[in-house]
Amino acid sequence: MKRFDLRHLKNNFCERLQKILESELEVGEVGIFLFEVLDFDNVQKSADVVEVSGNTLLNSLRFNEVDWTIVVRKETARVAK
Repeated sequence: MKRFDLRHLKNNFCERLQKILESELEVGEVGIFLFEVLDFDNVQKSADVVEVSGNTLLNSLRFNEVDWTIVVRKETARVAK
């Protein structure tokens, strides 16, 4: 299990999330991602990135007033496009 803090990227975290899912997690490994919810659309965007990449969103929850956490299991070695 690896933890990734994407809060410093503000609303521009999706590209980094996708790259992590493609190259920094092994198949079967779980990643915990923390990002800021400056706009609640970011919650849906994160779920969309996970779905398109062929991985499994295990959990999605509000961490505190401004931060959101998602837990993702890498399911496939394919590269999302």
